[in-house]
Amino acid sequence: MPVYQRRTRIAAPLERVWEFHSEVSGLEALTPAWMNLEIESVRGPDGEADPDELVAGTEIEMSMRPFGVGPRQRWTSRILDREAGEGTAWFRDDMVGGPFPRWVHTHRFVADGDETVLEDRVEYELPFGPLGDLAGVFGGVGFEGMFRGRHAEAKRLLEER
Repeated sequence: MPVYQRRTRIAAPLERVWEFHSEVSGLEALTPAWMNLEIESVRGPDGEADPDELVAGTEIEMSMRPFGVGPRQRWTSRILDREAGEGTAWFRDDMVGGPFPRWVHTHRFVADGDETVLEDRVEYELPFGPLGDLAGVFGGVGFEGMFRGRHAEAKRLLEER
């Protein structure tokens, strides 16, 4: 299964970076404008609408229309696991419904003094069966621009606070 990874150092403490990534507003702030993201609903594990924090069991229904071309792509993301400890924190989400047959995204945050190392790891399977499998090794190329932008924006927003 193909894997995409990206790592960035942010000159901000772990607590600030973790808090930012624990709210839907962080997702909205980090999604590039060209993706045309719309958050349609957020439900906590108990069914509560618009919870303050993205905890395990939370589902986010969204749609995207990259570059404003074609129909909107529906996507439901579910927070699977979430843990914070001494000097490290992470959460993992998967795609319950959307364009990829498999998408598991692990967000990891590691304190390094007054800074934080942000790591994204995505395990994915492209659509279109065997054709997607053949193209899978090149899928990361398509993710590179989006994740480079997300990391640059996280760095900008969190370092200027």
